[in-house]
Order: sequence, then structure tokens, then C-alpha cells
Amino acid sequence: MTRPGPTTRRGRIRIEGFETDVDDADADADTGSLPTAEGRGGADSAVPTRSSRRVERTRDRSRTTDTWRRFRAHRSATLGVAIVLGLTLIAVFARPLEVATMGYRITLQPIALAPYDPAAMHVGPASAGPSAAHPFGTDWAGRDLLSRVLVGTRYSLAIGAIAVGLALGIGIPVGAVAGYAGGWVDELLMRVVDALYAFPFLVLAIAVVALLGQGFWNLVLALVVTGWLSYARLLRGEILSIREAQYVRASRALGTPHRTVLARHVVPNAVAPVIVQATLNVGTVVLAAAALGFLGLGLPPGTPEWGTMLARGQTALLQGHWHVTVFPGLALFAFVLAINLVGDGLNAALDPRTDATERRGR
Repeated sequence: MTRPGPTTRRGRIRIEGFETDVDDADADADTGSLPTAEGRGGADSAVPTRSSRRVERTRDRSRTTDTWRRFRAHRSATLGVAIVLGLTLIAVFARPLEVATMGYRITLQPIALAPYDPAAMHVGPASAGPSAAHPFGTDWAGRDLLSRVLVGTRYSLAIGAIAVGLALGIGIPVGAVAGYAGGWVDELLMRVVDALYAFPFLVLAIAVVALLGQGFWNLVLALVVTGWLSYARLLRGEILSIREAQYVRASRALGTPHRTVLARHVVPNAVAPVIVQATLNVGTVVLAAAALGFLGLGLPPGTPEWGTMLARGQTALLQGHWHVTVFPGLALFAFVLAINLVGDGLNAALDPRTDATERRGR
């Protein structure tokens, strides 16, 4: 048996049968470079493996669990969620839900929490105070106020949810493209945002409703036209701060398409403040819809919507019929307060730097 020749690698053990692999690994370690394409699968090494995707899903699940745990520790936010869920159930079950198609009416939900039809007149004495038969009293036309407030929950929550959802659908893409692309694209989009920001929020909504007329979808459109601006500007600012982060540059260096980088890495890490802002804006949108209804520019007169009810009740309030405006106002107050509590809780949950003891004390 011949002895192996002298080697300049000190402290190394030579194992017969593994010379090629060991030498390649030693060379990589000495040069500080990555393994060659032949040794590690070549171009396929940039493709995420099943194990890496599993690790990524586990990390996302852990992040979601931590966020949910921090949100549950926020007591006032939990109370807000309970109020919002209660109002949502009222909105769904206030009156039966029916869909008319091809001459047929299909009942989706047959339950009715409202004791009377909100549009039925003379179900009780006109402008009667609260009683056992009518816990919230009646209005000037003898309509049951409890039924109208319950059904009004459906209108107000639907306006807030749909308007904010559509505004997010416009603001997030605009802000993401402006912040990530930069250059003349950013300048063009932000100048449009600045031009629309020059108009006061309520004045622009009034102009849109006055141009299109009253109606549910016209009111929603007026609120969307003025609502997406804040989301676009906020998301653009967040993306500007992270678009040159190391993980974004590494993803681009691997040849990942820009739309994939934007959708999978940039927007998910920048959208948290937008979610908080959108949650808080649901209450703002409901208040704006109520303000337009109070001015006579919301839904048609007689619609059981909280703002419209307040507009019709201002004369009754001057006549001493306090219940006509108090109960719709309390419903509006409870919903906006609950939304603000939920938004505060989301802000604390999505920010891991928030002190835990401070969250528990709220």
C-alpha cells in the first residue's frame, strides 16, 4: 500500500472513495463561493423546493397566529368585534333576503327580526313614544322605528363595506404601481391623486351625487371616488421605503418577474397600514353616507337608512319627539365606535413592537 502524497491542506482527513466530492466542497469552502451548478442542480436551484415552500407556509402561519394572539389581547378591540358581528347578524336577519331572477323569487334567508315591514305606515299611532308594542316608538307616518333601525343596519353596513372594498380595489393597485415603478409613472399617478385631494371629501361626494342623482349605487360611487386616494398615497409611501430592501433585490436578481415581486414580496409587507386605515374608514364612510342622507342627497326619502331617518326626524325633534332621532343616532354611534375599536386593535396587532403590557391594559 502506497502512502498518499503530501498535501498542503492542514488538518484535513482524506477518505478513499470520496475524493471528488470532498475536493469540490473544500474548494468551495476555500473560495467562499456557492456550490457549482453541476453539484447543486444548476439553474433549478433558484426554483423553490417543496421543503422551502413548506417552511414559507409555516412561517406565514406562525406570523398569522402571533397577529391573532396580539389582537385577542386587545380587550377593547374584542368588544368592537363583538358589536360589529352583532350588527352584521342584525343586518342579515333583519328582513328576509330574496333574489328575483327569470320571473321567480328565490328566498335566501327567511328569518325576519324586524316585527313590522319598515315601509308599512300606520302600524301604530303617529309619533308615539316607546311602548311594549313599539319599543323604539313610531315616526310621523306611524311606521315602527325598531323595524326601521334594524333594516337600516343593512343599508349602512352594506354601504360602508362595499365602498371601502371598491376603494381598496382601486387604491392598492395605483399605489403599488406608483411606488414600485417610480419615475414618470409615479409622477403621473400622484398628480392625479393630488388634483382630487384639492377638493374637500364631502364636497366632492356631494358633487358626484348631484350629478348622478340619488340611489344606492350612486351613493357608493360618490364615496369610492373620494375614498381610494388615501389608500393609494399610503401604500405608495410604504412601498418606497421597502422596494430597495435586500429580499426584494435578491428576488429581482434571481430573475423573478416584477409583477411577482410586487404581488408576493412588496405589497404583503407594505399593506398592513392600509388595512388599518381601511378598517377605520368604514366608520368614516358610514358617517359620510349618513351626512349625505341628512342633507337629502343620499338614498331616496322614506328609505330606512340611518342618515335619512335622522334627516326626517329633525322636525320631530323640535316638536319634542326625541325618540325619532335618538335611536338611529345611537345605532350610528355604536357602529362607528366599534369600528374605531377594531381599527385600534388591528394597529396594535400588526405592529409587533407594541408593548404587550400596554395591549393587555387597554
